[in-house]
Amino acid sequence: MSKASQISRGDKSRNARLGRLRELVPTTSAIVGIDLADAKQMVVVCDHDSRVLARKTFRVRAWDLGSALDWAAEKAAKVGFAGVTVACEPTGHRWRILGQLAAERGMAFVCVQPLISAWARRGEDLTSDKTDEKDAVIIARLTAQLRCYVPEPVDETWGRLRHLGARRERLVVELTAQIQQVRDLLECVWPAALTAANYPFRSTTWAATMTVILDRDGGDFARTKRLGLKRLENQVRKEVIRWGGEKPTLRITRNMFVALEDRAGVIAHRRGALERVEFVLADWRETRQRRLEVEQRMVAVLDELGLTELITSIPGLGAVGAATILAETGDPHRFTSARALVKHAGLAPRERSSGTFVGRTRVTGQGRPGLRLAAWRGIWGTLRANPVHAARYTYLTTREHNRLKPTQAQAAVAAALLRQLYAVIVAGRRWDPDVATFGLRRRPVEVAA
Repeated sequence: MSKASQISRGDKSRNARLGRLRELVPTTSAIVGIDLADAKQMVVVCDHDSRVLARKTFRVRAWDLGSALDWAAEKAAKVGFAGVTVACEPTGHRWRILGQLAAERGMAFVCVQPLISAWARRGEDLTSDKTDEKDAVIIARLTAQLRCYVPEPVDETWGRLRHLGARRERLVVELTAQIQQVRDLLECVWPAALTAANYPFRSTTWAATMTVILDRDGGDFARTKRLGLKRLENQVRKEVIRWGGEKPTLRITRNMFVALEDRAGVIAHRRGALERVEFVLADWRETRQRRLEVEQRMVAVLDELGLTELITSIPGLGAVGAATILAETGDPHRFTSARALVKHAGLAPRERSSGTFVGRTRVTGQGRPGLRLAAWRGIWGTLRANPVHAARYTYLTTREHNRLKPTQAQAAVAAALLRQLYAVIVAGRRWDPDVATFGLRRRPVEVAA
């Protein structure tokens, strides 16, 4: 049966998006394309056929572009346009400044993805020419074709969460680098220390014991041996508190004391390498404390938004993990659907079919990498504590037809987590396992079956 007269859900979504963009880029307004730079801004005023009505180079900083917008509005009014729409690429921080200047003047503001403008630049004359003048015209032309998007609205609280999330991600990268450095150095000069605990870098006792030993005698270990096990344990109890713990696991301390006799490793480099380990351990402790402080502030922002109780209703998802995800997404209300949020993360499936050919489905991977990583980290807890996610993962990895690999199933569960997080926040309802499993549209008879 033909479906030519029917409109799909994707068609409706696209039509609605184009309608919203047309309100910002009406045919009664001229388009001001701006190629942003540090101290040189190229501004062109175009109509909807990409014909340049005015062009001027402003050698000013981004904060001084208000005069350029006033000039563009004056030029547009002279040729009969009722207003202007300002368009640019999201270059660094400058596009935010331009958006604020446009809002102060009541001008519509949109952005063009740099990837789309790069493709359009190649298709302009099949060359790789790139100039500020051409880029500004290309930005205006893509805006006239509605190949642009509405940037995230400015909000003080959500903006603060974004900045805190960026800070936390930087600290996580530093922590990972410090752990890898300590591991590499110990594997070279004192590998027995890494076997004292099952997961040494998750153990506060291990880090405290290592700090006490290195603070006393570096790589010689003679003073620590003379100190004895009992007095070492007493010092470790004090050091654990400085590392943020309460009570040490003395089994690990005893294993470390036994490892002092181990001569495996490059002995000639032991003293110098362990001195570096002492420095890195101090940096590691400070970085951990800074990360905890940032995480406390992120949770405080969630409390200010009134989202903590809703978000933590999802089993296995803590307040810090949810705050990390929302720091990448911004306010979920700006997305038209849960699928739009999943596509923003690059976790939506990508279809490949033509005629009778059906290719392999993969995730797009074209979204926000930080959001994709945050969602992937978020399922580490939900796969253990959330029965719906655990059952979904088991089903995807054990079904007979189209069985997924573990990493593929994790990506699917991460996408489900984003959809459920969107639904919880937008609907303002706590997480419901029945809704998460079957959805609101499933009839009771089908659920019972």
